[in-house]
Amino acid sequence: MASLSLSLPARTPLLRLLCRPRRAILPSAAPPPERALCRTSAAAPPGHSTRGALFLGAAGTRQRGAAWSRTMSSSVNSAAVAESATAKKGANVEPLPFVNDKHGGVIIEMMAPMDPQVFSASLKSALSKWREQGIRGVWIKLPIGLANLIESAVEEGFWYHHAEETYLMLAYWLPNSTHTLPVNATHRVGVGAFVMNDKREVLAVQEKSGVLRGLGIWKFPTGVVEPGEDINIGVVREVKEETGIDTEFIEVLAFRQSHKAYFEKSDLFFVCILRPLSFDITKQESEIEDAQWIPVEEFAAQPFVQKHELVKYILEVGLAKSDKEYAGFSPISIKSAFTDKQSFFYMNRRDLDKASGSGNAQQKSGL
Repeated sequence: MASLSLSLPARTPLLRLLCRPRRAILPSAAPPPERALCRTSAAAPPGHSTRGALFLGAAGTRQRGAAWSRTMSSSVNSAAVAESATAKKGANVEPLPFVNDKHGGVIIEMMAPMDPQVFSASLKSALSKWREQGIRGVWIKLPIGLANLIESAVEEGFWYHHAEETYLMLAYWLPNSTHTLPVNATHRVGVGAFVMNDKREVLAVQEKSGVLRGLGIWKFPTGVVEPGEDINIGVVREVKEETGIDTEFIEVLAFRQSHKAYFEKSDLFFVCILRPLSFDITKQESEIEDAQWIPVEEFAAQPFVQKHELVKYILEVGLAKSDKEYAGFSPISIKSAFTDKQSFFYMNRRDLDKASGSGNAQQKSGL
């Protein structure tokens, strides 16, 4: 499993800007939102579907974003001061590059360098015009090379929404009301692999890093699904990377949801069963201390397995599936009515076939 590490140059301009105190922008008592249920959002960031999202915190309280109180006062004041401030400073006003989103908002996508004073004046002018037009949510996508514009946006009332390796996304709410913008992604997706050969030996690894480092504990191969990667593809890749074993995906057996796992984000962990297609192990030198085929009884007898309920259940459902007594969820390729993109729908194909009376009419997944 790829370890999560951060390398942050302490003297980069972007880091200094991200780390400077934001004064009144963030209410001190506002907890970070942990999960999202559905409700219509007023404006969504690029690439995000926000159809129907009501955002609830861990205690069930409504989360309205990190800076709504500052944004409300800023929304009231910006229209009044935009033109006068520009006139007093004699700053140029240049049109900002933007596109309309599907939810009544706009997305400013800065690509070319701009003087911070000109950017500030142009932003004030644009916000004033959009407010008159009834625009609600405003997003600014700033490439890392334009980090010098962050301060101007924050001073106008924008708040940090999310950051990637190459850009920072900021958000702003124009109406004088609490905002309904979607929160940042709340979950990451992990996978664990149950792989057993004909000798009833399970594929197991010992990790070089993490909480199990140096303890001699055998565990199932695990990893994190990459952005844009399907679960059934990601788990096969992780097994190949860690052990060199080629496998065929069979089913998702079960999944676990946990919260406040990584940087306060929630975690979805999918347990998958795979069929081995090769058997000669080549361990990943950078992350794996050892990898072996371990007799299932020996694996199960480890004190760690007896104490760790998640591993016990993975072993239990894996053996139940291998013995033909358990039906998991197999992927079915589907197309949405709203887009041409293909996705996977995971379901219990065996029992669906029984319920529909199709019997063996459809290909069943299994070992």
